[in-house]
Amino acid sequence: MNTIPLWRRIVAEGIGTGLLVTVVIGSGIAASRLSPNDVGLQLLENAFATALGLAVLILMLGPVSGAHFNPVVSGVDWWLGRKTGNGLTSRELGAYVPAQVSGAVLGAVLANLMYGEAAVSWSTTERGAGHQWLGEVVATAGLIVLIFALASSGRAAMAPAAVGAYIGSAYWFTSSTSFANPAVTIGRAFSDTFAGIAPASLPGFVLAQVAGAAVGVALLAVLYPAAGQAADDVVKRATGVSK
Repeated sequence: MNTIPLWRRIVAEGIGTGLLVTVVIGSGIAASRLSPNDVGLQLLENAFATALGLAVLILMLGPVSGAHFNPVVSGVDWWLGRKTGNGLTSRELGAYVPAQVSGAVLGAVLANLMYGEAAVSWSTTERGAGHQWLGEVVATAGLIVLIFALASSGRAAMAPAAVGAYIGSAYWFTSSTSFANPAVTIGRAFSDTFAGIAPASLPGFVLAQVAGAAVGVALLAVLYPAAGQAADDVVKRATGVSK
């Protein structure tokens, strides 16, 4: 049971998701300016910054909200914890997701403004191919299994490094460059830069991420059937902070 007031956790989720999008978009802009003629190097720079930034954000805000920063992580946490009374309640889930999405949009605006871009510039980068959707299914399923496997096996303290490493590597081994997060996907549509995604591509990516979460839940049922018992530990135990 999380004893931290819900409003404080919502603020943490909004800030965390927003800063994650700022890291993704900001490092993408910096990479495209520093290495304008080398897309591979741009992706390496973007992935490296994202992996480190995500790990730091989990360390910073995990003790407050659990550092989900991702609607599918929150949704799976709620789903797995329903029968055991662990994880997010329906009310908490209904508060987390809007905070994550709104935070992601504001994070994109912040990144744009820091680099002298228009506050909002709709991305024109189309990412609508079937192989990219498959990449999102794989990326999201792997993320879900990793997070809940760590919690279920008592290794939640390793989440910052492990999740950061997974996302950093998934930039390279998935055809979609591993968005794996509906809120971040929506936020990235607000920036016509290296890390952007065209608004028309959002439905396919979000549906693929939801499908990936379902695959992840199915794999957890086989590999870690007691994962719901550890839902309170996702991503990092959110207790020990005074009210």
